[in-house]
Amino acid sequence: MVRRPRIVLLTSLMVLAAAGVVAAQPASPPSPPVPQAPPAAPTPPAASEEAPPANVGTPQPAVVPPISEKEVTPAPPTPAEAAQAKAPETPQRRPRYDIAVIQALDKVTAETLRFEAQVGRPVRYKTLIFTVRACEHTAPDEPTEDSIAYVEVLSQPRAELGHPVLPPRQAFKGWMYASSPGLNPLEHPVYDAWLIACRTATPPSAAAPAPAR
Repeated sequence: MVRRPRIVLLTSLMVLAAAGVVAAQPASPPSPPVPQAPPAAPTPPAASEEAPPANVGTPQPAVVPPISEKEVTPAPPTPAEAAQAKAPETPQRRPRYDIAVIQALDKVTAETLRFEAQVGRPVRYKTLIFTVRACEHTAPDEPTEDSIAYVEVLSQPRAELGHPVLPPRQAFKGWMYASSPGLNPLEHPVYDAWLIACRTATPPSAAAPAPAR
């Protein structure tokens, strides 16, 4: 009976001793990580050999139709051209004269008379009274050379003794053209008249000195 407890006690001591030995042993260090090799670069696919180009003939040049002037936009003008285009040329003034040379015709007697009429002064030819308001010549830059006069013509018989003076009646008013008498003619049943030219009045000549005695 006494031996059995001893056996149990010895067994317990042996178990404790074994546990102490196991606890006293140091823990084994972890094994170092095994280095892994870097992944190999992917092998490029083998280049396929291209077949040599086939013999291709040289293409013929394409035929382009000519371009018309309507399809071409003109280039913008240069500043100098634009400035010149904006400044139009000033037209030259017509030279004016103070005397008009007029040719008159009596249709009944076929009598003609050429006379001079000073601007602003009435001149009578039989029953017609001519008053020239302006007489000028075309400017050098005009296409046609001509003499032009603005004339007023009144029809009034001469006053006679014992007869009342009749009021004047307008027979013509407008421009007469020396180069085209029929363009704006005087319409009168008995008389006709047209412009010949415009000229400047001749200045009076100086009086000659008296001869020495």
